[in-house]
Amino acid sequence: MTKVFSRSAFNVDTVGSWLLILFGFTLPLSVAVNNMFAILIILLWLYKKEYQRTWEIIKNSKVALAVLLLFSLHIIGMLWTIDVDLGLKIMRKEWMFLLLPMMMSFVKREHIQYYISAFLLAISISEILSYLIWFEVIPPFLRASLYDPTPFIHHTSYNPFLAFAIYLTGYYMLFDKTLSKVQKLLLVLFFFTMSINMFITGGRAGQVGYLVVVVILFFQFFNKHFFRALFLSLLFLSVVLFTAYSSSQIFQERAKLMVSQIQNYHIDKSTSTGLSQNSVGLRINYAVNTFEIIKEHPLIGVGTGGYEKSYKVINDKNSPNAELHGHPHNMYLFEMVQFGLFGLISLLSILYFQLRFAWKETNMLRSKVGLALPILFFVIMFSDSYLLGHFTTMLFVFFSSFLYRPFNETD
Repeated sequence: MTKVFSRSAFNVDTVGSWLLILFGFTLPLSVAVNNMFAILIILLWLYKKEYQRTWEIIKNSKVALAVLLLFSLHIIGMLWTIDVDLGLKIMRKEWMFLLLPMMMSFVKREHIQYYISAFLLAISISEILSYLIWFEVIPPFLRASLYDPTPFIHHTSYNPFLAFAIYLTGYYMLFDKTLSKVQKLLLVLFFFTMSINMFITGGRAGQVGYLVVVVILFFQFFNKHFFRALFLSLLFLSVVLFTAYSSSQIFQERAKLMVSQIQNYHIDKSTSTGLSQNSVGLRINYAVNTFEIIKEHPLIGVGTGGYEKSYKVINDKNSPNAELHGHPHNMYLFEMVQFGLFGLISLLSILYFQLRFAWKETNMLRSKVGLALPILFFVIMFSDSYLLGHFTTMLFVFFSSFLYRPFNETD
């Protein structure tokens, strides 16, 4: 007898949860494949038609409400934008925020370990390939080079991914009592190989993020011994930085370059090409000029996508020799230019509600990891617009979907 296909023919929520696992695995590996799974999640959510249930999740999640508020600002900001075309372009970039409540509707409490494991497996594959390129076992491919062996994603995104993966590895190494000695030994091995990998690639924001997550791990492990945690974390980081500077050519060169660029910022700014090769100097210049825009539009900003035109006017006046960019390499300044004080408050409220949720959470994994994610993003967003690009925004949304998903007794 032929069975008629219907929603009851398979468990929609289970399929959705497994799509999340596949989403987490493809996240560090491919934009195209990752977007395909994002589309499948959206289509399955539409097919499920449980909009009331999703709305209940949103109402009970201040994190989801804060994320949707920030997205809503981008819609409202189109009313006073000075550049409609770029405003629409920004909207297309920020659509990823809308995935959060959809993903939350498919999250299964018992699958949280799988979501994290899938992500860590993908990062491990990226790390292994990075070493194979670095040791010249295989030729560089895709984005990779011998100098910067990150094949799948640019080092500005790869290193924050790696920093968070190092934190997760450290969490399981220190706090998961169910693991065997062999499993813990493997985690120790991966913790140190990932740490080395962090400093043979070129992402300085991720390297700062690495220092942050290591400090978090020490304070979480020695939670009742503040000075012991402070001393041991500083000691560990001193050894790591000394070793990295002594043995990694790319880290040493970029550290020296950063110091030189800061010292020569005013000299480079006055020349015709001085800032063109000066990434740190450009960031300083972006910040200085962007503050002028904010001072002129402190309350509601210049609207969605209004940054580029506003910045060009200030840049032509203050630093005509410096190159232009679509954002100031600082998420806080970017939102303040677009939406003024409301933009900054909206962005910070997301991080605040994440920290608040994690602080009250009784589950150890969601509590500790839930504290680490917003702290990491709080720091790295000073150096780039990490909730504007695909990889790091998807990382933020994906982990937020299960770390801050409010559960009830029936879930």
